[in-house]
Amino acid sequence: VLNKPQGKNEAIAMLSKLSGQEHQVITGVTCSTTKGKISITDTAQVRIVEMDEHEILHYVETYEPWDKAGAYGIQEWFGLAMVNRITGSYYTILGLPTHKLYSILKNEIHSII
Repeated sequence: VLNKPQGKNEAIAMLSKLSGQEHQVITGVTCSTTKGKISITDTAQVRIVEMDEHEILHYVETYEPWDKAGAYGIQEWFGLAMVNRITGSYYTILGLPTHKLYSILKNEIHSII
């Protein structure tokens, strides 16, 4: 499990660990009312290219990954240059599986209102 990095060294270590590897991103959503709640998760696979030290350092120093789980943002330069394969929803990786949220709002919300 890779949470948000607590500093530069941890961000570098996380990105080094992800370099050249595939990993899972799991994102959860909960819709709730006073009468109940519905929670779902969605999983996507992300393949990262092999990165050298300069690329990792450039990303950490330029894009400040402190508020990003795994130390990267798919919507930034990292996603454009370092991600070579996604299986699943881009929006799950971004942090909100909109297709799952829409399904809850369309089909399930009546059960908790």
